[in-house]
Amino acid sequence: MGEPIVLDIESLDLEANGIAHHEGKVVFVRGALPGERVRAVLVRRKPRFDVAQAFEILRESHARVTPRCPHFGVCGGCSMQHLEPRAQLAIKQRALEDQLWHIGKVRPQTVLRAIAGPSWGYRYRARLSVRNVVKKGGVLVGFHEKGSSYVADMRECHVLPARMSALLMPLRELVASLSLRDRLPQIELAIGESAIERDAAPGGAGPADRGELLIALVLRVLEPPTEEDRARLLAFAARERVEFWLQPKGPDSIRLMCTRDGASAASDAASQLGYRLAEFGVDMPYRPTDFTQVNHRINEVLVSRALRLLGPQPDERIADLFCGLGNFTLPLATLARAVVGIEGSPVLTQRAQENAAFNGLAARASFRTANLFELTPQAWAELGRFDRVLIDPPREGALEAAKVLSADPVKPRRIVYVSCNPATLARDAAVLVHQGGFALKAAGAVNMFPQTSHVESIAVFEPADGAGEDVAVRLATG
Repeated sequence: MGEPIVLDIESLDLEANGIAHHEGKVVFVRGALPGERVRAVLVRRKPRFDVAQAFEILRESHARVTPRCPHFGVCGGCSMQHLEPRAQLAIKQRALEDQLWHIGKVRPQTVLRAIAGPSWGYRYRARLSVRNVVKKGGVLVGFHEKGSSYVADMRECHVLPARMSALLMPLRELVASLSLRDRLPQIELAIGESAIERDAAPGGAGPADRGELLIALVLRVLEPPTEEDRARLLAFAARERVEFWLQPKGPDSIRLMCTRDGASAASDAASQLGYRLAEFGVDMPYRPTDFTQVNHRINEVLVSRALRLLGPQPDERIADLFCGLGNFTLPLATLARAVVGIEGSPVLTQRAQENAAFNGLAARASFRTANLFELTPQAWAELGRFDRVLIDPPREGALEAAKVLSADPVKPRRIVYVSCNPATLARDAAVLVHQGGFALKAAGAVNMFPQTSHVESIAVFEPADGAGEDVAVRLATG
């Protein structure tokens, strides 16, 4: 769109686009990094900003690296592979602080040391699209192309564990051999870090193959596979040691078709999919479509950090809002007198109760089903008094919970808020601080999704007029 222009890149936005100015307008520059001078062409004009594509780097950033994946720039799964991992994390930390200030007008008293982990092979959950594209040689299985509904021609993926990356091409060949290949829009992927044996003693060593990656693949199919398709799937499961699940309707309709030895499954209980929080001796069995964190290694550190920040005491009663399967609830139950997990999905609530019983924690961990997006002061009061509160909401945040906690005359001693969206965290922080009289004691970034622009974070709130309990904050920053 017109002649090439030279731009000096000032910063990076949350989608990993460089930000520059040209003729009085902001320009978002794809493929450019802060500190770089680039030659670019405009690809889109808007009244308030333009979008450009860099095609030549005239002055390169010291943080630029060669992308590891050959599909980078085409596949939409990653946006930061051209940026050194430590620089990625610094940008995410800055993005968190900017959102807290510009949206919430709050600043943390302490900036927590960012949580980082493996940069590659970390992604234990994914939704892979499936398309039979004759012009491209047949079946494609992978993420969408960047900014497109087309499926990328992925032959490898370095954010997936190596074993799953190696399965991408065999999986394409398998789907191509099935009669249902034109009626299979997606495959849901879930990987367990260790096999979970349902009748093993809680906290015990478990089966001999604990530690082996267990891959579960959920086929989104509206009708059962034919006998021939079924035979091919079972043979693939036995050869590649994967579980196959079938999903005819919504996520809760999934059923285990076969185990990783290729045997037909009589019930879902035959699955050993799960993960372990070793510090707390907690095993978490789950189904492939249940919500679990994408990055299991970071999740272990995050749970540990969140609990140190919350500082639960043996005589205290804790609330865990948006508790899901009990990822925080069950570890909390090993430290506090009682923990109440609250979740909007009755299916997840039931599963969390089962996990509490499985780990021998049913006496200290209980669960309630409630729509926390419509939480009222009366509903909160009916739950009883809580000494401390942990909040881990979806991207929509926890606005109603923030309002209720702000209006409650009896404040919890501390709130720890785990967020996957810095914008809604900042909005809710504004309510807690400016309306509720809380202080934002600390906040920091969590690199849950390396190589992407996704920002996870954690924040700590205490009543501003309280004595203050900074011990946990000091521990977390040490």
